Amino acid sequence: MKQHSTHAVSHPASSGHGEPVHSIQHQASGDIVTDLSSQNQYKNQFIDESRRSFKRDESRPSGNEHKGLSRKTTLLLVLFLVSIWGINWPLTKMVLPDVPPLLFSGLRTMIGGILLLVLALRNRSALQWKRNWHIYAVLAIFNIIGYYGLQTIGIGYLPAGLFSTIVFLQPVLLGLFSWMWLGERMYMLKAIGLLCGFAGVAVISSGGLEGELSPFGIIMAIASALSWAIGTIYMKKQSNRIDSLWALTMQLLIGGVVLLALGTGTESWQEIHWTPQFTSILLFISVFVIAGGWLVYFKLLNSGEASTVGSYTFAIPVLSNVFSIFLLDEMVTMTLFAGLLLIAAGIGLVNRKPRVQVELEDLQQQGTSDVLSMRSDCKQG
Repeated sequence: MKQHSTHAVSHPASSGHGEPVHSIQHQASGDIVTDLSSQNQYKNQFIDESRRSFKRDESRPSGNEHKGLSRKTTLLLVLFLVSIWGINWPLTKMVLPDVPPLLFSGLRTMIGGILLLVLALRNRSALQWKRNWHIYAVLAIFNIIGYYGLQTIGIGYLPAGLFSTIVFLQPVLLGLFSWMWLGERMYMLKAIGLLCGFAGVAVISSGGLEGELSPFGIIMAIASALSWAIGTIYMKKQSNRIDSLWALTMQLLIGGVVLLALGTGTESWQEIHWTPQFTSILLFISVFVIAGGWLVYFKLLNSGEASTVGSYTFAIPVLSNVFSIFLLDEMVTMTLFAGLLLIAAGIGLVNRKPRVQVELEDLQQQGTSDVLSMRSDCKQG
């Protein structure tokens, strides 16, 4: 009995399944240590990756951080943009008797490009000409040469109202292309809003539909709208690899050179009348409409959806008509008010997001805040 007790004590304790208890405890401790080691390893890998990601973000060209603008800032920029681009139409109409159209387009884009060049030279390294020259060339072809050049040629073949209506098909095309090529959401309210805005432009321009319709003029107007829409999409798509200021500067300079060359070959510099009115309007358009307007346009584009930014341009014909009433003594019509209501409704519908999307964006914003907080901790560490 005594020997049996001693023999029993000499054996390790059993778990009841033939396995020693201290072996289970040792294995469990080992599993815990392994789990903690794995967690620490994953944590260190995650921190390292976050630091690398943070450094990648810091190494991107300046001006393209894609930070969302506040509502107040967005509203001020939009008001500036549509006002400046709205007054551009009557001002251009005022000076066309003093200057050929292609030379005028080349002069204003070239002067605007030179002004922005002064600012861009402060960060010369962001130009990266060898890597990005083809991007600058494509932007110049679509946004400057195509948009301004085709518009200048085609407007002589159609009534002004009809031509401007077709050109402002651009926001509708922009909404379609951004859905196809940028992956932006296209929901029912946005589609209705874009069509509603275009209908408003058509109503406002209905007073200028008299006259002979030219198939060539219609083609030029459609091509101008397509060129502007494609150029906007391309700029948005390439915004991560180029500096926005240099991109705008180079497309204005390249486009200005080409338009001046075309104007020199088809028009005469002697036809320019350097009157005080022409000179002052040329400088105003070059500084505010070309340099300032395009800079604000791409600033809005980099901070939001292309289709949403495009919807704001529906307001340009409205303000253009308002400015024309004061500058050109044009008549106030009921079509202006009707078109204004349609455009306001269209912009409101485009900017009104479905409830599900709002909830998803709130969750995404909360997650982004957590990541940025963690990145800040990583940077300090």
